[in-house]
Amino acid sequence: MPANPDIREAQVLVAMSGGVDSSVAASLVLEKGYQCAGFTLKLFDRDEADINDAKDAANKLGIPHKVLNCAETFRDKVILPFIAIYEKGATPNPCIECNRCIKFNFDFLNAMELDFDFLATGHYAQIEKSGSRYLLKKALDPQKDQSYVLYSLNQEILARTLFPLGHFSKNEVREIAGKQNFSSAGKRESQDICFVPDGDYGSFIEEYCGKRFPPGDILDPEGKVIGRHRGIIRYTLGQRRGLGVAANDRVYVTAKDMERNTVTLGPESMLFSKSLTAHRINLIACESMEKPIRVTAKTRYLQHEFAAWAVQSAEDEIRVEFDEGQRAVTPGQAAVLYDGDIVIGGGIIKSAG
Repeated sequence: MPANPDIREAQVLVAMSGGVDSSVAASLVLEKGYQCAGFTLKLFDRDEADINDAKDAANKLGIPHKVLNCAETFRDKVILPFIAIYEKGATPNPCIECNRCIKFNFDFLNAMELDFDFLATGHYAQIEKSGSRYLLKKALDPQKDQSYVLYSLNQEILARTLFPLGHFSKNEVREIAGKQNFSSAGKRESQDICFVPDGDYGSFIEEYCGKRFPPGDILDPEGKVIGRHRGIIRYTLGQRRGLGVAANDRVYVTAKDMERNTVTLGPESMLFSKSLTAHRINLIACESMEKPIRVTAKTRYLQHEFAAWAVQSAEDEIRVEFDEGQRAVTPGQAAVLYDGDIVIGGGIIKSAG
């Protein structure tokens, strides 16, 4: 949390999901002496228990709290694009789009009649000003770091955002919640996408769209039919379980052809790529990358970083060349670049090679 005393007179708005992290974030903002108010976005049939937990925390902290119904915007900006990308054969990360289009979209929040100077959330990350630029940095706790899903934040947003949990571990956060007697103190964390709580993306898409994706052929690397799949949207690159094909050795989804409605299986060795191209880029630590720079990069949220060279190959494109082959680099996911604990920037993966 910044030490700049000028913001003490400002209004800090805290996004409160009903979870322990955002509740403690509100507590820490208030503890610093800032004016504070909370809000909860009702995005997709949110369990009333989550809203009640957010209200409980706000009441115990003595701060005002609003619940805003944003289901229509969430449908248009997150759910429908998620489905459209899946139907094209890619695997999107809707949390990144939600951050980009809703949670950190100040124009949208202002349109919802939220009066604020600074936004605080329960994300585990840090913001630091260096010269004229605001930097996004990893959280102190590497097990909880969420900088990957925040790479789309620009300078204007970073200048007006607080991440109070950046220096805390999850255990410390739960201890604070327990002392505050928040109802969310012992709440279990969800590892799934909020609108697909059971993780069954295929069934969700079929039910939401009211259509069925037909079975098709499963192929081996030579193109021979070795089985039938249950609908192509139920398969993603690198998948090993639930393939429905008997094989002597382990096989994985190595390719999907949406036009032919085929899924190709092969050995794990076929999944590795040494390069990728990403678009829809956002650079944080620099204005541009006209020359190749040394980075570490990750292509999925729950993944270690790997050494690479990166260059801005076009105005809205980054090319990344890894030192070693990377497993299951998947179009639709984000490629995020780091310099130590500093986020350089990132983009959405278009292709891998």
